[in-house]
Amino acid sequence: MFRKILIANRGEIACRVMDTARKMGIKTVAVYSEADATSRHVQMADEAVLLGPAEVSESYLKADKILDIAKMTGAEAIHPGYGFLSENAEFADKCEKEGVVFIGPPSDAIRAMGLKDAAKAMMEEANVPVVPGYHGEDQDPDMLAKEAERIGYPVLIKAVAGGGGKGMRRVDSAAEFPDALGGAQREAANAFGDDRVLIEKFLVKPRHIEIQVFADGQGNAVHLFERDCSLQRRHQKVIEEAPAPGMPVSMREAMGAAAVAAAKAINYEGAGTVEFIADVSDGLKEDGFFFMEMNTRLQVEHPVTELITGQDLVEWQLIVASGGALPVTQDELSISGHSFEARLYAEDPHNDFLPATGPLLRLRAPAEVNGVRVDTGVREGDNVTPFYDPMIAKLVVWDENRDAALRKLGAALGNYQVAGLVTNLEFLKNVAASKSFADADLDTGFIDRFRDELIPEKPPVTNHHLALVSLWQVLTEAEEKAAIAADSNDPYSPWNDTSSWRMNDRAHHDYTFAGNEGDIDVMVSSEDGKYIIDVAGSEILSSATLLEDGSLRADLDGHIVQASVVRDDNRYIVIFDGKQVEINRVVNDFDGTGDDGGAGAITSPMPGKIIQMAVAAGDTVAKGDTLAVMEAMKMEHSLTAAADGTVAEVYYEVGDQVDEGELLIRLEAEEEG
Repeated sequence: MFRKILIANRGEIACRVMDTARKMGIKTVAVYSEADATSRHVQMADEAVLLGPAEVSESYLKADKILDIAKMTGAEAIHPGYGFLSENAEFADKCEKEGVVFIGPPSDAIRAMGLKDAAKAMMEEANVPVVPGYHGEDQDPDMLAKEAERIGYPVLIKAVAGGGGKGMRRVDSAAEFPDALGGAQREAANAFGDDRVLIEKFLVKPRHIEIQVFADGQGNAVHLFERDCSLQRRHQKVIEEAPAPGMPVSMREAMGAAAVAAAKAINYEGAGTVEFIADVSDGLKEDGFFFMEMNTRLQVEHPVTELITGQDLVEWQLIVASGGALPVTQDELSISGHSFEARLYAEDPHNDFLPATGPLLRLRAPAEVNGVRVDTGVREGDNVTPFYDPMIAKLVVWDENRDAALRKLGAALGNYQVAGLVTNLEFLKNVAASKSFADADLDTGFIDRFRDELIPEKPPVTNHHLALVSLWQVLTEAEEKAAIAADSNDPYSPWNDTSSWRMNDRAHHDYTFAGNEGDIDVMVSSEDGKYIIDVAGSEILSSATLLEDGSLRADLDGHIVQASVVRDDNRYIVIFDGKQVEINRVVNDFDGTGDDGGAGAITSPMPGKIIQMAVAAGDTVAKGDTLAVMEAMKMEHSLTAAADGTVAEVYYEVGDQVDEGELLIRLEAEEEG
């Protein structure tokens, strides 16, 4: 077994590998970018070495530098995690040449599955069923359009290289095909350096079911059953579960056998996932699934497989990579209970799940007890940057059956607290509470089908929310003043008084907050140890205490509640009753600044890079026209016109980096009449 390994990755997967390595007595070396200098994976490792600037091309993709660091630190092997170099056959070759073990499959296996078109042809030879489509070398746009017509709409354009939803477009008609093809090719070229695509029939009601496979260097191969990953947005998974609900035993056996056959066909070693698409128009059945692709690495969702099988897949990786045999045979593997994994992301479900950046001002995970597990690479106070995937954590739960596991997932999500930037936490809670999800009415279009239920309007700000913010502010100010007074040479100075004493008036604190229909004034006064809170003329009698963890326990007219309030300058996030709302305090803008550019302002929804500017000053545009395309967090995002108009000014060019909220384009509305 290895004495020391290097983890060529970051975030939660680097921390996950370190957890198992530590249990096995293996020392770890972390590598990190300048943006990750204080990150959790750096703190967890036995030693860490700087790679370079934040950009992945200058840090986590520096294969030669990572190899040099491995040799310098005496690491015998490199674990690539997932993403970055994990499916890079050239890197695997370099490791072998330099005498460093690559903890993953042989480079030939990576190459065989790395190009989706060649992989599908190989699977057909191995008698693994594949989705009807075009997987040829000819990339002429007219020819691809003809192939799409032959296959029949709707079709799915997919990048030949890579995965993760990048370079992928659904197309419903011939008219949409040219633009969709161009977008998929650009995104594929940016993400993988390869703009080739394939075209597949898009199944109208598909379920995404994958099989975890494992093979060693001694000819043994097993599968560890299936995972259902049908709940997706932007072609990326959000919630996974194992086993797949409603899976017939005959189908499980057929899929498992097909997955093992796929692994053996390419002389596979290590952990891999064979992804299938199942047509559930007529229910799950053993002849209704098709090969999509094979991921030649450990998957993000591997924890659900670990929880239903009782196996540590990272430990298996280390055993196999060091020359050992698989720890168990197929007959010794069985399914126990049910597991869910929910991916907590910094992203905005109300804005098409666009990624978000910013500080984690509050991050409190549920306790990891009684079948609850949290895999994360960040801590409270860390920043989610635009350079990497915006995942905050993976919440994984296990219980004896699906219903019990789903209840546990809902409860654990209810105990999660994240504030400081927008996340998908409320969305995940809504999924866990959905009757349709509980009934396993699943397919990859689930989120779109139930969008109104899963992404409802944001909860309104109530008088109780305003009262809680005001009480928290009063008590916090009092604590701060008391601390200053205690450290002062004159603790009885009137400047340290917190009573808000006023001549001929009851002591009170005044605040103004922004409401949906105008500003709302709140006055908090105290009398006989109680607080009287006047919210726009309506009074609430209250008492309140700040608890040790910073939360607030308050009695509001006899209703005793507990809430958390997080402040970011003049923005407050109130976490109460399992939900959170944002409240902005109004501060007079005496210098007259703050103009957002009006309705004709096209601003950047996140930090990113301009990769296409489709308009110039003077151009006439119609509502819905694409004005610019940004690349952020490894995905393309199109910015469109909200109304007809004329481009008055363009402020940035292709290649420019822009911050969130930057004014990119100014439109003048089309005059009526």
